[in-house]
Amino acid sequence: MSAKPVHVLCIGLPVRDLTFAVEAVPGRGQKFPSQRFAQIIGGNALNAAIGVSRLGGRASMTGPMGDKNETADQFLFDDLAKEGIDSAHLVHMPGLVTPISAVMIDPSGERTIVTFRDPELWKVKLPDHDLLLKDCNAILVESRCAGFATELCIEARHRGIPVVVDIDSTLSQREGLLTASSHLIFSDDALQSTAGITDNLKALQKMATLTSSFLAVTRGPRGTLWLDEHGHPKETPAFPVHTVDTLGAGDIFHGAFALEFAGGKSVPEALRFASAAAALKCTRYGGAFACPQRAEVEQLLRESRVGALS
Repeated sequence: MSAKPVHVLCIGLPVRDLTFAVEAVPGRGQKFPSQRFAQIIGGNALNAAIGVSRLGGRASMTGPMGDKNETADQFLFDDLAKEGIDSAHLVHMPGLVTPISAVMIDPSGERTIVTFRDPELWKVKLPDHDLLLKDCNAILVESRCAGFATELCIEARHRGIPVVVDIDSTLSQREGLLTASSHLIFSDDALQSTAGITDNLKALQKMATLTSSFLAVTRGPRGTLWLDEHGHPKETPAFPVHTVDTLGAGDIFHGAFALEFAGGKSVPEALRFASAAAALKCTRYGGAFACPQRAEVEQLLRESRVGALS
């Protein structure tokens, strides 16, 4: 990594996460006690920004949030400041509520989430392109933000800036982000629903007919499947760990990948680093705030032969 930190602009919606550790996810009409509760800030892009900052990069964030007078406002900005994330370009939307999630985490570390996002948040107008892209080395964007972020991503690609898209929900096969990106990284459910194919490899190959962007799918403990520049399938294995909390792990993966790729690492190197960062996060409670420091990730990479590159 260069002496000057790599700057990743993260585009998305901040979320207020109410997290509960539970023995099991309640069924309809049931009540369950929680063994642990925490209120933290979250959201795909915000979690990725925490990862970028913890792992040695410079993170900034833009996107819509609720009214500046709502109770969650100062709480969110205080935590962003503690993580060293530039929040100057987040946009307050008068009269609206910052997204909020109830997150239940079971003993396996798997999370079940209910989220409220006001549809009016998508009417946001982001700050000027030149302001947002100044000194920017990469963009990490949530796919759900396509409606207000695609033009910025197009401009970034015109300037030679990588655009990494985190896709965790169904995307239209005509969505502009498919071609306004350099890297598309899907969750397996999102890939299969977007492609209309239940086999991950065939789904990636289908998406390759719609975009020239790099394509990958994350599969949790089964690792990452991706296509190389010739369209050949490759795999980056996951690091085996004792998982207690998966909340934010995928977001840490995306942030770490964007950081490393923008810093000059090859795709295989960036994917292995991202896999290690996400694995270490899963061993700790706290959502993205359980993201490891860079030295911890580098130690795991040195000590483990998982996914080692020849």
